[in-house]
Amino acid sequence: MPIENCFNLIDEPWIPVVDVGRVSLKDIFSRHDYRALGGNPVQKIALTKLLLAIAQAAVTPEDDEAWSELGAEGLAANCLTYLGKWHDRFWLYGERPFLQMSTIQAASIQSFGAVLAEIATGNTTVLTQTQTEKSLSDADKAMLIVTLMGFGLGGKKTDNSVVLSPDYTGKTKTGKFGPAVGFMGVMHNFLIGQSVAETLWLNLLTVEQIQKMRIYSGGLGDAPWEVMPTGEACETAKALQTSLMGRLLPLSRFCLLAETGLHYSEGIAHPGYKENMVDPSVSVDYSGKDPKVIWVDPEKRPWRFLTALLGFLAQTGSSGFDCYQLRFGLPRARARVETLGIWSGGLRVSSNAGEQYVSGTDDFVESVIMLPQDILGTLWFANLQQEMTELDQLSKIVYSATLNFFKNQNMDGKAQAGLASNLFWQLCERRFQELVNVCDDFNQAQALRKNFAGFANQAYDHFSAKDTARQLDAWAKNRPNLGKYLKDQTKTEEAPA
Repeated sequence: MPIENCFNLIDEPWIPVVDVGRVSLKDIFSRHDYRALGGNPVQKIALTKLLLAIAQAAVTPEDDEAWSELGAEGLAANCLTYLGKWHDRFWLYGERPFLQMSTIQAASIQSFGAVLAEIATGNTTVLTQTQTEKSLSDADKAMLIVTLMGFGLGGKKTDNSVVLSPDYTGKTKTGKFGPAVGFMGVMHNFLIGQSVAETLWLNLLTVEQIQKMRIYSGGLGDAPWEVMPTGEACETAKALQTSLMGRLLPLSRFCLLAETGLHYSEGIAHPGYKENMVDPSVSVDYSGKDPKVIWVDPEKRPWRFLTALLGFLAQTGSSGFDCYQLRFGLPRARARVETLGIWSGGLRVSSNAGEQYVSGTDDFVESVIMLPQDILGTLWFANLQQEMTELDQLSKIVYSATLNFFKNQNMDGKAQAGLASNLFWQLCERRFQELVNVCDDFNQAQALRKNFAGFANQAYDHFSAKDTARQLDAWAKNRPNLGKYLKDQTKTEEAPA
């Protein structure tokens, strides 16, 4: 008896949108007032990659001129036409379930909570109610399938005893981590505009840009819902390994939804950044002996990586981190949109003997920084680099001062010093956007130093008590010396008009 088609992702609401709730794929491309995608950072990344895959399949412009002529509204119109054409490939259940493999049903069933990174299962300690496993709606299941394609965690939860490609030996007892999460959790970066539609247009790559990357030998490739692979190493799977479409939707997990969970096995094994294959949204540095990526760090918010992400503004050679999504998208976007920013985020994970999990200080992180387009350039970037270097030095001063405060009282203060330094950065985040906005003007940037110096003192005071005479003596003796940091700012204020 054939399986009945139901819950079409084009028509049914399942995509979280800020200030709106859940909407359908048709809504996403029909409404231009949706401000931004909702969900946690991993869901935002997975959804953005899916929507970009639809956009690239619908219309990939030849060059920047064609991209400019297309515009956000033109892109949305093309996507609606495309979705109408491929409507029968977006059923969550049916003979051709979306991004699922009916032939993987021999694999054992995992509960939904077991494959969700944020859910505590097994002997994992439950810290908050959000970590408990709940029943999932069809909308939740659609989101889960899309997320697992690139963000499946490595480990033994995949049933790799089921192999669909004859003679394929790439599966072991331990499933490989998804290419969108990597070993510790890579950070993804996208340009953002005033609406979801504009954001997709800003991040749309052209044929010329895909060729310039020289990492996708298969070019754009075919969307997987158009031609699904039959196994881990079939010709379609090999094509996805070498194409942009395969990075947007890597199918690194072969899944099939069931009543109590999903049949779950490792899918296509994609090469990583060490093999010169990356998502366009990931920042990589190939200048050294070993390639490096920017990993998610809950103790170092994404905004602190801004100068590394924008290093191409000052680069004359091939050194430093490079993010294709930003390097290709930023220059062309500046002249065509009023509001432009960078969204960065991801999930930090831990690994032990091949098993990936979220534990301890691991967490989701995300930041949004708006870019002042009218002043964005070499001078602005040089000043921003200088100010960020000074802030980094301030954090070290706070750490050292707090540590010495406790040392003077014959106490171990390493933990408190680390917390003081983290607090300093948290306070700095409040004024960082303002600093970004004025970095074209040396005097304005210098004037903000009083605020950041105040944050340094505030962080030190918070962890350095002065209730007793001994504490007061240690507090005064080790109070951060910020004279050098404020010296240039003071000179600027005292300069004659």
